[in-house]
Amino acid sequence: MIDLRSDTVTRPTPAMREAMAQAEVGDDVFGEDPSVNRLQERMADYLGHEAALFVASGVMANQVAIASHTSPGDEVILESFSHIYNYEAGSPAFLSGVQLHPIPNEDGIITPDDLTEALRPKEDHFPQSRLVCLENTHNRRGGKIYPLDKMRQVVDVARAHGLKVHLDGARLWNASVATGIPEREWAILADSVSMCFSKGMGAPVGSIIAGSADFVKRAHRFRKMLGGGMRQVGILAAAALYALDHHRPLLAEDHRKARRLEEIVTGIAGRNCGVIKGETNIVVIEVNPDHITPGQVLARCREKNVLLTGFGIRWIRAVCHLDVTLEDVETAAGIIGEVLRYD
Repeated sequence: MIDLRSDTVTRPTPAMREAMAQAEVGDDVFGEDPSVNRLQERMADYLGHEAALFVASGVMANQVAIASHTSPGDEVILESFSHIYNYEAGSPAFLSGVQLHPIPNEDGIITPDDLTEALRPKEDHFPQSRLVCLENTHNRRGGKIYPLDKMRQVVDVARAHGLKVHLDGARLWNASVATGIPEREWAILADSVSMCFSKGMGAPVGSIIAGSADFVKRAHRFRKMLGGGMRQVGILAAAALYALDHHRPLLAEDHRKARRLEEIVTGIAGRNCGVIKGETNIVVIEVNPDHITPGQVLARCREKNVLLTGFGIRWIRAVCHLDVTLEDVETAAGIIGEVLRYD
């Protein structure tokens, strides 16, 4: 089976498992796990922030950040196809009591004008704009990279109006590898940033949140409230440290695999499909539902041992990662193209 559903499906390599087995551990709730402390210190420095906090998942990272920046009744501005708005189970409302204000956008990139229009008047009739959440790379938009200069412009508008900025950088590693721009160049623009080790980096569990020391102190409490106080979690931190040292450079190969998949699918299916122009490891393909639905594409590809993800009524997604070879990707692309092709 060739599994292209997500880059979360990777399994730890033997070398990563060995690093986990040898990890020095302690009770992280008491701040005594050496491996976790090493990871947090390294990532704070890596991202140009004062402190960092290891958490169980990308959703937990984003939700802890939202809770730490807002109060109930506040409003959070974000893009309409963002992960936080679409794929985190409504948790901002449930956990933080905030209202989300989604901005429709063709490419997932909020502009300064978009943000200015979305701001609420400072009156009691309205929820108060408090936080802007940006996403890099943008999952639903095919791994779109948020240009650094455009992010800087949006952050300037947010600052001018007293708003905080959180960067959902689950796949910020991919943006950095694709552009050559260090992750910290994006990260230091935001008040907080989250990054995921269990996506393209190939670790089994875990994300990091970075920000000021005061922010991380507040985030630590919200992590506890969400049940995220893990104990001898250095076993997982060791996997993240191993990924930093050994897997980050491999992301460039995932990007090459994704471009090859696009090339083969469009070469076979031609006008019968569209592809969002990819920049990293995600390929989003538009299908013609009058001919075949995404559900039918997924089912027929599964019958031929290729796993994909549906993305609404017109789209399917394929994600390249450590556990698929270029040969796997070429095989899968041929199958996808044949399923989509018709006369």
